Amino acid sequence: MNDSQRLYIFTISCPDRTGIVAAVAGFLADHGAFITESSHFGDPLTMRFFMRTVFQPGAATPPMDQFAHKFSRIAERFHMVWGLHDAQRPERLLVLVSKFDHCLNDLLYRYRTGDLRVEIPAIVSNHPDLEPLASWHDIPFHHLPVNAGTRVEQEAAILKLVDELEIDLVVLARYMQILSPGACDRLRGRCINIHHSFLPGFKGPRPYHQAHALGVKLIGATAHYVVSDLDAGPIIEQAVERVDHSMAPEQLARVGRDLENVVLARAVNWHVEHRVLLNDGKTVVFR
Repeated sequence: MNDSQRLYIFTISCPDRTGIVAAVAGFLADHGAFITESSHFGDPLTMRFFMRTVFQPGAATPPMDQFAHKFSRIAERFHMVWGLHDAQRPERLLVLVSKFDHCLNDLLYRYRTGDLRVEIPAIVSNHPDLEPLASWHDIPFHHLPVNAGTRVEQEAAILKLVDELEIDLVVLARYMQILSPGACDRLRGRCINIHHSFLPGFKGPRPYHQAHALGVKLIGATAHYVVSDLDAGPIIEQAVERVDHSMAPEQLARVGRDLENVVLARAVNWHVEHRVLLNDGKTVVFR
């Protein structure tokens, strides 16, 4: 693929002020690049500006390393936190899972059919149960059991895989273990978790039975970035569905699993397409 067929993505966050859009668009035009998509948002509360711009290099566009160096002058002027991403490069995912297989199965289906344009070089689990599913998709499976006495070593092995496999994003696809604060900090902004949306109201086991006992009418799921404050990371996506008194806890759980599949897939897809930007304790998502 030559440069004229490639697509690149600028992601930008900076203090909000006049002239940012003009500066970015002018820079791209001056260097022969053609904008194919652009979204931006100014947050009046945080006074920060967010922008995602997709462009195609032209015949006069310099190589991307020179291009990025030239853009750094504009970035310095506006105090930008910015990234330049190759839109054709698949992000590399490490998927962590325990025994529930619905989210993993859904991600692997989307991966196999090309709906999720990523590479998955490994799957990690603290149980051996899902190795056949990984093998069917021809993905290496790492069984890393954990207990109170081996937690540090097990987590170190996971982080070693992150480094060795050059992982861009860690996905907790119903991984029923809590990452340490150190791991959360190391993976900040590149680790996504999925869970039911009853938290923090219904903690612990059998949340759908707890919800059923109180007559809950909405079932939901939340995908968020992982932080050391449990289940309190910046939210990327949520969805809900109405339920009623006629449904047993098992039926509520079935609704919840479907929502978890969809919400996690959206969050992962938006992340790997560089559509999610962090805005203090929340996110800006350019869908």
